[in-house]
Amino acid sequence: MKENVLDVLMYLFENYINDDIEFDTDEETLRVELQEAGFQQIEISKAFAWLEGLSRLQDSPEGVPLVNPGSLRVFTLMEQERLDIESRGFLLFLEQTGVLDNHTREMVIDRVMALEEDEIDMEQLGWVVLMVLFNQPGQEGAYAWMEDLVFEEAPVIVH
Repeated sequence: MKENVLDVLMYLFENYINDDIEFDTDEETLRVELQEAGFQQIEISKAFAWLEGLSRLQDSPEGVPLVNPGSLRVFTLMEQERLDIESRGFLLFLEQTGVLDNHTREMVIDRVMALEEDEIDMEQLGWVVLMVLFNQPGQEGAYAWMEDLVFEEAPVIVH
């Protein structure tokens, strides 16, 4: 079974982070549980590094580029390769509807680029957005909307 970093992150999110249970499990215990669930140690280590990167972005806004509210986001060639036109349109839609702001959009792009995937599909992008919004203060409504979208797999029509 070939899992990637995002599979490990999704497993963690579904089984630990998103539950209303007390989360006091240490990293080593989680690593053992993830291995018992069938994930490879290398993917587990990469997932923890990804989460640490997200934590640094959340704790230190200066890690995310400052963006003027009226500016236009131009994607680099590497970003365009990783995020197809549908995914970039979805990010724009999320920003226009207030689910993402400039800061959280840049966090999402940073975390997508940190994944070692050639291309990110819409489901994977939804998970990354959900993970970014999870601990963002004042983003509870946006998180709830994305949670419904990701877990209900409701179709989103972007105009």
